[in-house]
Amino acid sequence: MKNRKLWFTISIIVFITASILLITGSSLMTLSLSQKANIPLGTFITWLGMISLPLSLYFGIGRLREPVSTPYKYLSYFLKGLIALGVLWVPICFLLAGNIAFNFTEKAEFQGGQTAMRIFWYYSYAQVCAPLLLWVTHGILRLFRRN
Repeated sequence: MKNRKLWFTISIIVFITASILLITGSSLMTLSLSQKANIPLGTFITWLGMISLPLSLYFGIGRLREPVSTPYKYLSYFLKGLIALGVLWVPICFLLAGNIAFNFTEKAEFQGGQTAMRIFWYYSYAQVCAPLLLWVTHGILRLFRRN
């Protein structure tokens, strides 16, 4: 049980730290990890944030880890899918942008173009909104369970 609480705390701290760095536009986000290639530290900080938000729900809500009813069974599958999509965020976005800095241009090709950019943004927003929606759904289910 202590490991679960530790992982929950770590997940929350990582998510809050990544969020603060993103919202404030910290210079750490643009710091390059390589002299030769443009590999911004912000990509990996954001990636950790994308993984830590659904993980915090996983470690923080026991019914999502070990479902006891049919609704929670489906919510658990959904959460595990969100964790997998969080882990795959950098590889998928790299395929969309064609670079690890996730820079998009006006070119007509799909990779690195405007359509890929829209998919990138929808995917990124969904990775943040979906766990929050899952959390709200859990709260609603708890209200009905009490009554």
